[in-house]
Amino acid sequence: MEGLSFVHILLLMLVLLLVFGAKRIPEMGKSLGQGIKEFKKSLKEAGSDEPAQPLPPPPPAQSSTLPSGGEPKRLSQ
Repeated sequence: MEGLSFVHILLLMLVLLLVFGAKRIPEMGKSLGQGIKEFKKSLKEAGSDEPAQPLPPPPPAQSSTLPSGGEPKRLSQ
């Protein structure tokens, strides 16, 4: 497979323009850029932090108060 040619990219841009409109595309690009920036920032902060504390064990399971068998109780007759 060759990859993306100029015609393919142009066609994709035209479809995006028709679907989202000219006003919405720059807004989407800006929010995508901010998201990538925040993601990189969080990766950088996570690498410099101390190792995460282990989670405490979950509490023991509580027994259910529902009847274990037989017919289900009806609210009204």
